[in-house]
Amino acid sequence: MTIAVTGASGQLGRLVIEQLKRRTTAGNIVALVRNPAKAADLGVQTRTADYTQPATLERALTGIDTLLLISGNELGQRATQHANVIAAAKKAGVKRIVYTSLLRADTSALNLALEHRQTEADLKASGIAWTFLRNGWYTENYTGSIGAALAHNAFHGSARDGKIASAARADYAEAAAVVLTTPGHDGKVYELAGDAAYTLSDLAAEVSKQSGKVIPYLDIPEADYAAALKQAGVPEGFAAAIASWDVSAAQGALFDDSGTLSRLIGHSTTSLAESVKQALS
Repeated sequence: MTIAVTGASGQLGRLVIEQLKRRTTAGNIVALVRNPAKAADLGVQTRTADYTQPATLERALTGIDTLLLISGNELGQRATQHANVIAAAKKAGVKRIVYTSLLRADTSALNLALEHRQTEADLKASGIAWTFLRNGWYTENYTGSIGAALAHNAFHGSARDGKIASAARADYAEAAAVVLTTPGHDGKVYELAGDAAYTLSDLAAEVSKQSGKVIPYLDIPEADYAAALKQAGVPEGFAAAIASWDVSAAQGALFDDSGTLSRLIGHSTTSLAESVKQALS
């Protein structure tokens, strides 16, 4: 069985490739990337594949049995880009597509959900066997801000006391590899999230504990948070999106207590303490 991974040179894609190499031979794995030079270190076959260039996609997917479609990162463009991949996969004879969607994409209030819902609908209509990995938040979405929090002596956000059941990228990558290499997942929807939920105040307390520096969490209005992100160099549109995601978190959009992810990978998800430790190191 030949398995291809889109976006294989990205943060999640690289982790998936490494997990796959533990479960099957490298010769069965194909890394699909826009720039093969960036994937030369993965130790598997690489093929050029650009979501925006359908001609590259059909060539890249020729001879592929199972495809992991990692959702793109261009907000507002993803539904069209994913549709290009699905159409090319159908032409190339791909038998199964596993898609990285969003936690409770069918009902989520996150503005990210709309494009995921469209892609899920496109996959269901494609005639290709599908599996949806509805990934919750990556813990790295927040631990990536630890450096700035230490520099400014505070975490800022608009999530109030919303519970966030995030997991490390490595956990989601392992789940993808399990689904890609084992049977029985066709037509399944997996709601994936971390085992233990936390608030941003909990995150700030853990950073304080491990860093030895008092770092409080300061909750501010959405508009103020967006403005602060913009001032820090985040593009205006993306800053507004990040702030809106925090507001959605306050309303429960990032919480899940099903334990589906840990059952799928066969062990507990990475703890917040461990993720903070890795970030600080």
